[in-house]
Amino acid sequence: MSTSKRSSIIVEHLRKQQMLDSMAKGKRIDGRAFDEQRPLEIEIDVIKKANGSARVRLGNSEVIAGVKVETGEPFEGLENKGALIVSAEVLPTASPHVEPGPPDEEVIELARVVDRGVRESETVDLEKLVLVEGKIVYTIFVDCSVLNADGNLFDATSYATVAAILTAKIPVLEMQEGKVVDTGKTMPMPVTTIPISITQVRIGDAILVDPTAEEEGAMDARITITTSDEGYCALQKGYTGSFTIEQIKKAAETARIKGEEVRAKMKEITKYGT
Repeated sequence: MSTSKRSSIIVEHLRKQQMLDSMAKGKRIDGRAFDEQRPLEIEIDVIKKANGSARVRLGNSEVIAGVKVETGEPFEGLENKGALIVSAEVLPTASPHVEPGPPDEEVIELARVVDRGVRESETVDLEKLVLVEGKIVYTIFVDCSVLNADGNLFDATSYATVAAILTAKIPVLEMQEGKVVDTGKTMPMPVTTIPISITQVRIGDAILVDPTAEEEGAMDARITITTSDEGYCALQKGYTGSFTIEQIKKAAETARIKGEEVRAKMKEITKYGT
């Protein structure tokens, strides 16, 4: 083992011990309570040429999402529904640990977790986005770019995605003589609910909401729980460690409470329902 690698392992061990000592006193290293999120900022309409867009800052993590609307064929087995696709990328400038090239497993997982929360909650009424059943439907692309990575990209990316969808205006298309025609009008995205994900990590026996990159580096396990207006709709267990039944129950209740808080802020900023 090289000297530099050995030194890095020692530093990580000491830093984790420092975290554990701080948590034994009921606080995290940055002073937050275990169930406290970092400051959350949401901006909408930040990409003027997009059908909808949003920028989210969660602590020092920053994500921008843009909605693009096209037409295409429906997914197989979903001929009576429009298509929704969420993608994500972490820009090389977002972190010194990111390298240019195809998305790695972590970025693929990021996109899938965010997509699942939106899809399982049925955020968008896709049945209203059909032009010709089985042949032509609206296809909604949500492209997310991580501008700065300092932990909990799952929630930051999810919030940007949801805010972009809530404020999106999509073109009103019609079929005329067998062709898709843009009427020049727009309509709101047919949104039915607001999904909010809350990611928590376990370090030792402590469960922490909204982990920083440093806390993620010391985590033993991770869980992302998404709730909608109607209740729980998605759960993703990440990393190698495990949670006890009681820890999962506690995490689920925390996700419900914190989800309501973020949802209220999301409604206020996007003016959803007004």
